[in-house]
Amino acid sequence: MNITRENREGQVSVIKVTVGEADYKEAVDKKLREYRRKANVPGFRPGMVPMSLINKMYRKGVVAETAYKTASDAVFEYIDKEKIDYVGDVLPSDEQGAFDFDNNTEHEFVFEIGLAPEMEIDLSDKDKLTRYKIKVSDEMRSGFRSNFLRRYGRLVDVEEVTSDEAITGKLDNGEITVEEGYVGLISLGEEARKPFIGKKVGDEMIVNVNEIYPNASQRASVLGVKESELESVKPEFKLTIKQIRKFAEPELTEEFFKMAFQDGSVTDEKGFEARIDQLLEADLNREADYVFATEVRNFLLEKINPTMPEEFLKRWLFTINEGKFSKEEIEKEFPAFLKMMKWNFIQKKIGDKYGVKVEQDDMLNEAKAYAAAQFAQYGMTNIDDETLTKYAHSILGNKEEANRVLDRVYEKKIVEAITPLVKISNKSVTPEELGKIFDKMTK
Repeated sequence: MNITRENREGQVSVIKVTVGEADYKEAVDKKLREYRRKANVPGFRPGMVPMSLINKMYRKGVVAETAYKTASDAVFEYIDKEKIDYVGDVLPSDEQGAFDFDNNTEHEFVFEIGLAPEMEIDLSDKDKLTRYKIKVSDEMRSGFRSNFLRRYGRLVDVEEVTSDEAITGKLDNGEITVEEGYVGLISLGEEARKPFIGKKVGDEMIVNVNEIYPNASQRASVLGVKESELESVKPEFKLTIKQIRKFAEPELTEEFFKMAFQDGSVTDEKGFEARIDQLLEADLNREADYVFATEVRNFLLEKINPTMPEEFLKRWLFTINEGKFSKEEIEKEFPAFLKMMKWNFIQKKIGDKYGVKVEQDDMLNEAKAYAAAQFAQYGMTNIDDETLTKYAHSILGNKEEANRVLDRVYEKKIVEAITPLVKISNKSVTPEELGKIFDKMTK
């Protein structure tokens, strides 16, 4: 067997493997003997088919398959031995010539690999980054507090519509009558709410069900018809208001604290306000950390800007997807893919240089934090550690979810690794300002 390698333009290496009969004969003969044992040929008992007939029937195909596998295995062994860093996978080269398995015993296989970029990580306090901190306004605190209390509130009857009340009333268009139609103003936009403002119980008004129930399945359910029948329904209905209810926050009583904070961590109004500040700050810090991680990623991509074997990667993507995507589709999505590939290699380089490792405890803690955030969306802010651990293990038991957790943890550790190496200035911004900054980062 003979292996040669030649570097080409565009960060591509062509590897040629010449395989001789001595390299594959033993494996071919073994496979043919297996074929003979299993062959079912008319006129011969199983296992008694002449070897000459087996050779005639199968040898060419077996030689082709075995010679290719021998060459392919040799390529990977060669790459490993030579410590060649490559991207994507090994591909058959367009330079591959024709094979003659009938007459030749020596065969040349030609492969290509895309070479990974060479990078230098050289960071100092001359490299400047900004970490943003969100200013907490009274309006933000009030909104966060109201959203928290809303999870434990109730609806109470009121006399008049003022903003986002829930209305129950009779809907009638002359053909369809709904005695207990529900209209939740909180789900409507400001313009759609305007006609309802000031209305009282007993008032009548014309509404368009396509506007107050924009979701077709909801509209069909309220009107008691099938979705396929909606087109024939006259959308203008007379609404006779029977009841107007408004959300009321719970009173900050001992009973509320026991219900909302079952671990006993909050027992009075002072403690509640402190917890609200704590939860709000944690939310804002997560948002700011995400923006900072994005800034770090953009900074490193621009500073290091590793070159990639782009044309090879496009061909690799087309090959591995086996026709699922056209070359035009791959071309369109390639910039985003290329950015991701560059970032992966930068992370790997930094990780290797600074000894970044992700331990199992890191994965578990991240999964627990993710689970806690999911519970918090439903107002469950005091989940015990045992329950969080259980859900975290469930998340990590899913390979796809576990990979996402791994990516998040690894990126966090990369950010932590480079933070002491550069100069970071802190800046306070409003949520709106941070949103504009982030939008600019992600364009």
